[in-house]
Amino acid sequence: MLATLAPRTQATYLDGTFGGGGYAEAILQTAPCTLWAIDRDPDAIARGAALAARFPGRLHLIEGRFGDMLSLLGAAGVAVLDGVVLDLGVSSFQLDTDARGFSFRRSGPLDMRMSRSGPTAADLVNTLSETALADMLFRLGEERRSRRIAKAIVTARAQAPIETTAQLADIVRSVVPKDGSGIDPATRSFQALRLQVNDELGEITAGLSQAAELLGPGGRLVVVSFHSLEDRLVKQFMVQAAGRAPAPSRHDPSGLRPTAPPRFRMLSARALRPGPAEIARNPRARSARLRALERLEMPNP
Repeated sequence: MLATLAPRTQATYLDGTFGGGGYAEAILQTAPCTLWAIDRDPDAIARGAALAARFPGRLHLIEGRFGDMLSLLGAAGVAVLDGVVLDLGVSSFQLDTDARGFSFRRSGPLDMRMSRSGPTAADLVNTLSETALADMLFRLGEERRSRRIAKAIVTARAQAPIETTAQLADIVRSVVPKDGSGIDPATRSFQALRLQVNDELGEITAGLSQAAELLGPGGRLVVVSFHSLEDRLVKQFMVQAAGRAPAPSRHDPSGLRPTAPPRFRMLSARALRPGPAEIARNPRARSARLRALERLEMPNP
């Protein structure tokens, strides 16, 4: 991430997904720059106070959604950035805290809310219709057995509300057999619920667009994603921004209209993946994909 972002002296950056502060600390140690950091999780903002104290006047924490970065930074008087980093998905702190309800490894309340507000995963599991549950699991979890799981959930909740991560994981495992991948059968269902509870795909779409608007010439947008739905959105956005989308059919009249020159360039043709050493240090990085854009200097009209 650091090699791609290339932090510079006296530049201004945004870490839109502060989490545990790992990226923020690395950026601040690399160059004497200013860093704004956003996180919707109040626990993350509270943890960040210690890091802000180590870098007085350089790290500024904002509680909120990175999909609202334009308004959040605008309120702080920031209109242009030299770089934006988005490390998508759930943080290690959230996964490892049983009370947050993100993981099926140990039992906890079926919550999954990053911001601690709004409907919980338990609310969805216990109120959505069987059809709506199946559609969500298929669309956001890419779960082929979504209808079977939805039926099992509706049957189980008729006996008693589903309130814990262990309850839900056991229900899913009862109807989804293990395969040779070693991935827990409940993984895709938990992913779908988490994405729905936090509107993560909508957040990504808004965040990418606003980050591109905030970048000044030479500014870089670096995004790390962890599953295909996230990466697909990021790739499509960057391909379009860099003017590399396929040309329309020669029979399509829109292809006759002149197109504006692209404002960005992609920094690598393919997503960058972690090497063996990085995976050994951090096993959760094994599915990470990094993509990046750079804002081009636009010629004077």
